[in-house]
Amino acid sequence: MSQTPAAPLPLHGLRVLELAAVLAGPQVGQFLAELGAEVIKIEPPAGDVTRSWRTPAEPADTDVSAYFACANWGKQSVVLDLRRAADLDRVHQLAAQADIVLASYKPGDAEKLQVDYATLSAWNPRLIYGQISGYGPEVARAGYDAVVQAEAGFMHLNGEPGQPPLKMPVALMDLLAAHQLKEGLLTALYRRERTGRGALVQVSLWEAGLASLANQGSTWLVTGHDPQPLGSAHPSIAPYGTVYQAADGRRLILAVGSDRQFQDLCAALQRPEWAREARFATNKDRVQHRAALEALLSGRIGEVSGAELLAALEAAAVPAGAVRTAGEALSQPSAAAMLLPATTDFPHPGLRTVAFRSPHWATAAGLAAPPTLGAHTAALDDADGLSVENPTPGG
Repeated sequence: MSQTPAAPLPLHGLRVLELAAVLAGPQVGQFLAELGAEVIKIEPPAGDVTRSWRTPAEPADTDVSAYFACANWGKQSVVLDLRRAADLDRVHQLAAQADIVLASYKPGDAEKLQVDYATLSAWNPRLIYGQISGYGPEVARAGYDAVVQAEAGFMHLNGEPGQPPLKMPVALMDLLAAHQLKEGLLTALYRRERTGRGALVQVSLWEAGLASLANQGSTWLVTGHDPQPLGSAHPSIAPYGTVYQAADGRRLILAVGSDRQFQDLCAALQRPEWAREARFATNKDRVQHRAALEALLSGRIGEVSGAELLAALEAAAVPAGAVRTAGEALSQPSAAAMLLPATTDFPHPGLRTVAFRSPHWATAAGLAAPPTLGAHTAALDDADGLSVENPTPGG
């Protein structure tokens, strides 16, 4: 009986040269690796700085920190010092045979190092160059996630009323910029298929953050009123996002977006009369009387089992969920598909960056572990490894 052939990796055969560090660029590199691309990570002698960003629970001598591991599965690590002419030549040779270059230099630095788009595309006109900056190519200021979170409005919005602003606990601006760059690179690959020409794709943390203000930004543009922090509450829906604590200690949130869902919530709480009150009859009424509604919900939810309430709400198709820790979330059976299997070199699971699927292609099932610093430098000249030919400008 014949077996169904394995689905192909859609980016198999694509070569990526990663000159980026920290999170945004490396996240894009791992994304491409999971889809089958060969990703060569060029690191300075000291390595990507995130190799040293260890938590107290990690071994002090490891150069594969948990932070580094979150964005560097499936790559080859090659140490080259771009200040040395011979090493710079090797980078030029690799770029001449690459499909994509990922860079995250401060504006102006890539030109000084001679690894900018103009220089590399002269050797390889089909090259697609993904450039990440803090504030765009015209601003020489370096970009840092926490600073951009503050400047783009996210910290102001992410807090309780009357309390200090809060930074998101992940580098959200980096991740948003990474998603924008993925989209830009895939667009450039499609364009290259039609024209044969490479492209420069530029993304900044600042613009990615502004684009992601979404309804909060639109509120100011449409009404002229600056959105204010509401904690976890939603500015135009209630009850939506507020955290409640049940009698069994379970914390949970509701995401009730329709009047029918609110009626079913009241029924599950055995308080159907609330849905008939004029002040709670519609979403507009509930937003206007949010404080009174939250007081009633908090009191009633505090009297019941959170586990039982969540089960009842799921059965009634009322959007609700438990507030989980990261460990609880990743331990859910439904999270298993998002984990990369541990390896002998790195005995810890990894977290995928590819969160979409298709029956027509696969993502890498057994991705190589995050590499130790320079693990593949010696292979640079191997015939079966990373060997490259001397490039010719325009070839």
